[in-house]
Amino acid sequence: MANGWEVNRMDEAVKKLQDIIDESSRIVFFGGAGVSTESNIPDFRSADGLYRQKYKYSPEQIVSHSFFVKNTEDFYEFYREKMMFLDAEPNPAHLKLAELEAAGKLTAVVTQNIDGLHQAAGSRNVLELHGSIHRNYCRKCGKFFDASYVKHAGGVPKCECGGLIKPDVVLYEESLDSTVISRSVQAISEADTLIIGGTSLIVYPAAGFIDYFSGRHLVVINKSATAKEVGADLTIAAPIGEVLGQIEVHE
Repeated sequence: MANGWEVNRMDEAVKKLQDIIDESSRIVFFGGAGVSTESNIPDFRSADGLYRQKYKYSPEQIVSHSFFVKNTEDFYEFYREKMMFLDAEPNPAHLKLAELEAAGKLTAVVTQNIDGLHQAAGSRNVLELHGSIHRNYCRKCGKFFDASYVKHAGGVPKCECGGLIKPDVVLYEESLDSTVISRSVQAISEADTLIIGGTSLIVYPAAGFIDYFSGRHLVVINKSATAKEVGADLTIAAPIGEVLGQIEVHE
């Protein structure tokens, strides 16, 4: 249980964040896996994250392009069990960001997540650096399939034309979408406030995007220390939903 000093310190940090948000009009949120852990979706690099668990192959191997091609059935077994959480609900962080966008305060969400929870919460301008589990395409004819089809297909999901269905997620060894990159860089470069949440800033090139920020306020909200020293003027070491849930939105 937090002691009084910790509570007061958190209250002060949230008040400062409130002041920053109140005086900002072009906020961009840059988020990672930690944004969705409060929706019971495991992250990758924390103490109990996917990269600390034991599998026949390492998670890095499994979510690579070459593994997908050579071991498609093993890929899908892991992918369905450990990366598709179709019952997950948006948490207070997702909901507050959508509220900030609706109020005209937030211009974009740039996310490394593939779970679609920002859109489920109501956010419209969501830039998904690593794609989405909710978009899946036949590699032969291009037909679209939703996440439910892939989740429940069993074995390797195939199209009616016989083609292999691939999730529209960026695997290791694959390039990020150039349009998403350019839109993310533009949004960040035009922001007056950048809030970084739920990410260790380890994964590149995504982590390098924050170098394009030249606005007034840089805020980091993350349970653990970020790997990249970003020179934030406000750092809050707490779950992001717990923090953003306390923010009031004023148009």
